[in-house]
Amino acid sequence: MSTFWRYVRVQLFVLLCGIVGPIFLAAYFLLGADPTLKWMFWTGLGITAADVLIALAITGYGAKAAARTEALEASGVLALAQVTGIHETNTRINDNPLVKLDLHVSGPGFTAFATQDQVIASVGRLPMITNRKLVTLVDPATHEYRIDWERSALVSGMMPATFSVSEDNRTYDLTGQVEPLMEILQVLKAHRIDLDNMIDIRSNPAARQQVQEIVRRAAEVMPPPVAASAPFSGPAEPTTGQRLQELETLRATGSITEDEYRAKREQIIAEL
Repeated sequence: MSTFWRYVRVQLFVLLCGIVGPIFLAAYFLLGADPTLKWMFWTGLGITAADVLIALAITGYGAKAAARTEALEASGVLALAQVTGIHETNTRINDNPLVKLDLHVSGPGFTAFATQDQVIASVGRLPMITNRKLVTLVDPATHEYRIDWERSALVSGMMPATFSVSEDNRTYDLTGQVEPLMEILQVLKAHRIDLDNMIDIRSNPAARQQVQEIVRRAAEVMPPPVAASAPFSGPAEPTTGQRLQELETLRATGSITEDEYRAKREQIIAEL
């Protein structure tokens, strides 16, 4: 989106929020510029001018953020951020909790580093945060980074990751397989292939060959599929440690109260 159209959208939104300014100006002139209503003119002018300045500031900030994101996409590397801690901030934005994350970021071309970030734990992001593995774009020279939530959804298993290889006449399911999926994401980024729900790389032989090699290598170390005749046993029950970890995350993000946390924790421990 160009800066101009970004400004137009922001300006319209700000004017909608501060609509009283243009209303005062319109009313003043419609009433024949009555001197007794001069206050309406100056108040309307001040509010409208503030609307314009706020829109310019928001647009400028958004343009700089977009430029940084584009620069990271162009020259940054994909890295994996391990969530080592989740802390509540007692702040909510649009009814979603704002949480502080302790991150350990590691990837190719730079020394691993620890950092903290504040993110909005929305309903869509919470499973990724709980999974404790997030994809980041990192500048190797400065360690500037941003969390890539779209790629994180793939690595965390929220998005299916199936790959059809016509030569093998087979479809491979790598959903939730962090290491091979990170390799595949790095290949796609290197070839400037955008992540989408359905990716067709047949027109890019080099990328196609690299992805196929990763998929086949990952399939070799995966456990064999369960026979069709075997009875369905349902998903594996989470361990006590996993249940306690998830409970800690829910408390940190403000999804449950302190009383609910204590009651559930006692229940889990009592079941040991």
